[in-house]
Amino acid sequence: MSNSPLTIGALAAHTRCSVPTIRYYEQIGLLPNPGRAANGHRYYSRRDLTRLTFIKRCRDFGFPIEQVRVLAQLFEEGDRACREVRDQAQQHLDAVRAKLAELRQLEASLELMVGNCDATCSAGPTKDCCILADMAAAT
Repeated sequence: MSNSPLTIGALAAHTRCSVPTIRYYEQIGLLPNPGRAANGHRYYSRRDLTRLTFIKRCRDFGFPIEQVRVLAQLFEEGDRACREVRDQAQQHLDAVRAKLAELRQLEASLELMVGNCDATCSAGPTKDCCILADMAAAT
């Protein structure tokens, strides 16, 4: 890529990020407002491309917006302790592990429901379906 400014479409193509998402990141302050040409079109710099690539990668890893904001600040400052980045990653890893545990529990519950249905009512009418009855039951 050359150092010439990028349009929003070119930026989107380079980062595989949608144009509405780029506009959203500008709106919430994750990306700085771009320069504008006389025709009103947005133009982005190499630095904007680097920042958006970083943001997109963070989002691909599932970091929530507020953590992306912190990580982007640490990325751009470059002189703070690496441990701050590690702590953000550890916090996200902990959240991912908690979500995995929830999903495993959900999987086990669904497996039990499907097994019960196969054993008792899957050939019958929906009014007798144990899955629907279970979903309607108060917990």
